[in-house]
Amino acid sequence: MKKFFTIIGGMGTLATESYIHLLNQRTEAKKDQDYLDYIIVNHATVPDRTAHILDNSKPSFLPPLKEDIEQQSKLDPEFMVIICNTAHYYYKELQAATKVPLIHMPHMAVSVMKKKYPHARVGLIATKGTIADHIYEDEIKAAGFDYSLGDQTVQDKVESLIYDDIKEKGVMNAAKYHNILKTMHDKFHCDVIVLGCTELSYAQEKAPDHVYDVIDAQSIIVDKSIEYSRKIRNGEKIDFNKIY
Repeated sequence: MKKFFTIIGGMGTLATESYIHLLNQRTEAKKDQDYLDYIIVNHATVPDRTAHILDNSKPSFLPPLKEDIEQQSKLDPEFMVIICNTAHYYYKELQAATKVPLIHMPHMAVSVMKKKYPHARVGLIATKGTIADHIYEDEIKAAGFDYSLGDQTVQDKVESLIYDDIKEKGVMNAAKYHNILKTMHDKFHCDVIVLGCTELSYAQEKAPDHVYDVIDAQSIIVDKSIEYSRKIRNGEKIDFNKIY
């Protein structure tokens, strides 16, 4: 297979499934051959990203992801995407392991937000790991946004939605998700809310019936995956250093 891309997923599997579902759903296709060419790596046994970030003595997710990147590089994909925001903690190390462009999902999301909501007050909801390592916060600051991370009550609800409901039980608690968005909007005066975890993107896919503006990094990377794949199939060259 030529002119394909690689998806590094499994973190978690339901979030990766959501990405694939949206990818195929949004691809304009009238026959089998109209769909995109890609390889999916559903590496479900990658150690917990947040646990390692909060305590570096816990098993690191860098070695298995680096191995995935190196294995896939031998197949010569056009680009790769990692379907996990928190995994971008080691983005520089992972990109250094390959010459294949590795799309930076958080940076892409904030770049899109800057164009769409240039004067917004931004709310960020994510895992404790993503909050602790400032993956999104640094991007939001660099873009010049005023922002809020909510409070401990919000963080506890976010963690419960991600880990208790989606990861552990495989269920979507729409009421909890909508309440989090409402709190960020009403209490912390956020005009737009960044979904800084792919499980939150899964929540958005399953429960989009709310009135709040969100920046869904996974949804954005779906659209960009389709855009780049189409251009590559049509013989266009993409300067991945200038895509943000």
